[in-house]
Amino acid sequence: MKKPSFYNSEGYPSPTEYYAELNLMRAEQEKKRELHKFRPMVYVCSPYAGDINRNVENARRFSKFAVDEGFLPVTPHLLFTQFLNDANPDDREIGMFMGLVLLTKCSELWVFGEKISAGMQREIKKAQKRGIQIRHFNDECQEVLK
Repeated sequence: MKKPSFYNSEGYPSPTEYYAELNLMRAEQEKKRELHKFRPMVYVCSPYAGDINRNVENARRFSKFAVDEGFLPVTPHLLFTQFLNDANPDDREIGMFMGLVLLTKCSELWVFGEKISAGMQREIKKAQKRGIQIRHFNDECQEVLK
């Protein structure tokens, strides 16, 4: 972005416009820095099986919540189900394994909802074993202290 001129198009000093443009330019630069700041990775733990359409929509919403809170969400059940069949036991186990590997790279595990599936329980146990902080949220993305 080009630095604003202190003078208007007719060559007269125009400090009001100059400082207004300068402040806008600084605000845009700050916004860009904010967008590219460090975001700790958090693992989004929520149900997949059952009502898959509803659960996928929830997982998307939970992931967006993590972004809005300043984190980088890792949501394996949104990724791996694009090319692995969760109904196939071998594919499901591969997906769970890869998800657990990703979990070890995250600073926190965020558990969403009241219902804890078998897959979620594995993720929670892995986080506990690795000393990864676990936070619980309800379906409305409100933190629930346990």
